Amino acid sequence: MSSPYSLVFIGGGNMAEALLGGIISGLPDAGHASIGVVETIPARREYLSVMFPGITVMSELTDPVEAVVIAVKPNDVETACRSVSQQLVGPQRLLSIAAGITISQLEQWVGASAKVIRSMPNTPALVGQGAAGLSGGTTASADDVSWALDLLGKVGIAVEVPEAKLDAVTGLSGSGPAYVFLVAEAMIEAGVLVGLPRDTAEKLAKQTLLGAATLLVQSGTDAAILRANVTSPGGTTAAGLRALEQHGVRAAFMDAVSAATNRAHELAAG
Repeated sequence: MSSPYSLVFIGGGNMAEALLGGIISGLPDAGHASIGVVETIPARREYLSVMFPGITVMSELTDPVEAVVIAVKPNDVETACRSVSQQLVGPQRLLSIAAGITISQLEQWVGASAKVIRSMPNTPALVGQGAAGLSGGTTASADDVSWALDLLGKVGIAVEVPEAKLDAVTGLSGSGPAYVFLVAEAMIEAGVLVGLPRDTAEKLAKQTLLGAATLLVQSGTDAAILRANVTSPGGTTAAGLRALEQHGVRAAFMDAVSAATNRAHELAAG
């Protein structure tokens, strides 16, 4: 190439696809040629080529690149980092979205000159509503961190935290969608239990979760105040909340986040 890629994704899975969609939506067509994806599975390469015409989808990286996103499984991260270390030029930025791989590992594998940022995104990024935490490495500047915040912000929100807090991000927002899906399952089953047709219960439960989350975000009001606002003394909501508290739902969520955080610690420690 006469000029390097501005950005290449190493790995073309669902999270990479989500980020790609967010990035290219704000670029003119001419800018798509500066973005690439390295994907080893032929069928996936074909799919990405159809989904994102104009970007380069390849089986390996052989040209220079200014920034890379490592989006492979944790067991493949070392190989991916070593494979791109010789191709990094210019800003030499590397953003990893692989769970459990530390900044020190990434810096060791990619080389001292690279500006490493480690991140923990979550699956709602697939619909542009992700939540991610990130930490800059030892040579990453404020500009490098801002670049990563902007990139991840194209599919939701991103916040900077110390690396020591990334396991807590994993426990809360990384694993959090699964907690919400479990709540959705339970609400749907409860609707059926009290006599609603399943399709009606599903529609109402999904919209209730969406509406409540949207109100929470857009109103800027504390969750406890919003809860109190819909809880009339002696009313139906008060009865439902009393049952939830009796069954320890609040404590269960606290335990879930703590357990997921501790497991993230264990995985990072090997």
